[in-house]
Amino acid sequence: MKNLLSTISFGILAALSLTACTETTGSLGIFDTQDVVTTSTATYPISTRSVAMGPVLANNANAYLGNIVDPETGGIVSADFAAQFYCFENYALPPKEQMVGDLVIDPASKDTVKIDYGVVQCDSCEVRIFLSKYYGDDNNPMKLEVYELDGENIMQETSSYHTDVDLTKYVKASKPLATKVFTPRDYILSEAELDESSHQANIRVMLPASFGQRILEKYYENPKNFKDSYTFIRNVLPGLYFRISNGEGTMLTTRVTMINISYNYADKNNPRKIYEALTRFSATPEVIQSTHLVNGNIDNLLLETDGTYLKTPAGICTEMTLPIDQVHEQHPNDSVSMAKITLNRFNKQQDKYQLGTPTTLLMVRKENKDSFFENHKVADGRTSYVTTFNNARNCYTFNNIARLISYCKHEKAEGAKNENISEAEWEAKHPDWNKVLIIPVVASSNSQNVLTSVSHDMQMNSIKLVGGANKINLEVIYSKYQK
Repeated sequence: MKNLLSTISFGILAALSLTACTETTGSLGIFDTQDVVTTSTATYPISTRSVAMGPVLANNANAYLGNIVDPETGGIVSADFAAQFYCFENYALPPKEQMVGDLVIDPASKDTVKIDYGVVQCDSCEVRIFLSKYYGDDNNPMKLEVYELDGENIMQETSSYHTDVDLTKYVKASKPLATKVFTPRDYILSEAELDESSHQANIRVMLPASFGQRILEKYYENPKNFKDSYTFIRNVLPGLYFRISNGEGTMLTTRVTMINISYNYADKNNPRKIYEALTRFSATPEVIQSTHLVNGNIDNLLLETDGTYLKTPAGICTEMTLPIDQVHEQHPNDSVSMAKITLNRFNKQQDKYQLGTPTTLLMVRKENKDSFFENHKVADGRTSYVTTFNNARNCYTFNNIARLISYCKHEKAEGAKNENISEAEWEAKHPDWNKVLIIPVVASSNSQNVLTSVSHDMQMNSIKLVGGANKINLEVIYSKYQK
């Protein structure tokens, strides 16, 4: 039987390479005359259409900031974001008696003649937004405004925030804490500095020293305010809100946002020795980082029938209606061994600001779309799958969704039986039972290549797929075991 299974696997893989549209049947070479496995192939048309994604879950490791005109639709795509800041458990600053306020230095001898010990003093405070990439013009002047979030209206860890969230309702005051005019490429630095591998593009905004002072004083009032992020957010700093108030033509993707607070303290063994220190708090995946995003004027693309679209961020996905019944009705006594779908991309026109191509796609049942992302699931190879773009073949391929086809068929049969109704009546009650969505995503894996996370792709991407009025194909391989 071990040889039999090996032979079956070889035969199935060989049959998968067939792309004929007519049904064929053949026998695999089996040495055991009592064991016979036959395979057959068939192709079924799949209906696809473009559908609006609507608001998507906005709690991502990255945030987005900017305003651009979509070159494909002419609509405005805009993004602003809010970030909370992570506090390590039982975070500690130097003992208060070692903190140093003003230093008086003799200009002649350069010696320190007076040191204010035991004084908590913030020397400077800044927020830095490190960028991972950007779309659009790198020389586009943009005006950034930074606001403090409201401690009386905290963004809750138990809530799911989507891209249509109104972040301004969590802002503390109508006037910004600080502003900064910048360009994505920092032309204050030399070309050599910008091109260094160690250079990390970032936006530096100086915050009032009083802002950092308040954070330091909160620690010395009660160090338990810094015992964890939950307490820190509620008792010290609810977070910051960032928006572009002027400037159009660039969309930024942030890598990390951090607050740096500078102060001085004395060596406990040598009080005349003074250290310049920095305390830092970063926006991390452990706390909320939520983007509000508007992607307008996509309706015309939804009306096109000569293909379907995948458009991000929070734009358009492709819906498929799988021919579940046809697959089983034409081969009632056969098992579905493999079922393959190939999504071909229309070639793009080359343009300076051409929208990107999504790297990874998720296939998920339409009825499970929201719960998949909100419950932070990963593709399970049964009701959800991921695949990546094949640049050489200009397509995406879902190589085997056989388990999904069997799952849907079984679900309908069991559902009708349990509700004591016909399968047709059950279908009427569950119109999306055989529908899946194809959604651009960002997927991460661990060192063992095990998928660990799947989240919405929020980059400026857009592609057109073969489909719509032109049906695409589901290629199926059946197998039958006979004694």
